[in-house]
Amino acid sequence: MILLTVGTQLPFDRLVRLMDEIAPSLADPVIAQIGRGSYLPRNMTWHRVIEPVEFERYVADARFIVSHAGIGSLLTAERHSKPIILFPRTCYLGEHRNEHQMATVTMISGRPGLAVANDETQLRHAVLNPPASQTPQPSITSREQICNAISAFLDTARRSS
Repeated sequence: MILLTVGTQLPFDRLVRLMDEIAPSLADPVIAQIGRGSYLPRNMTWHRVIEPVEFERYVADARFIVSHAGIGSLLTAERHSKPIILFPRTCYLGEHRNEHQMATVTMISGRPGLAVANDETQLRHAVLNPPASQTPQPSITSREQICNAISAFLDTARRSS
């Protein structure tokens, strides 16, 4: 199974529509969390919001994740050692208030278990050729551990770019 998530705060119809177009050519079913978007998929099982416990189960069962470039999705994939394909929202298309998701993928591009796609062609290629699994990470349970993990992650990303 492939998990698509656009986060819970903003719609991201462009990504949902593109994945819906790609879904029929995939061997795996796609489960999509589409948020408040207006596009309703025809080729994927979809939910507007997936409750956290159920979302964790979907992540655990997923072969890989396709997501907007949100830090929460990235950390969830890393925690579960799941490959992730990031498709950043862009401000110039009205998908976000600034280009911070583009900045995020620029900083972390090239990390093991991660692919970045910026258009339909790149997304199709990444989905048909997903990255290998991420290296398992230690469990993060406290607020301090989460802050330290984010800090370490960003430091690693800066050094590798």
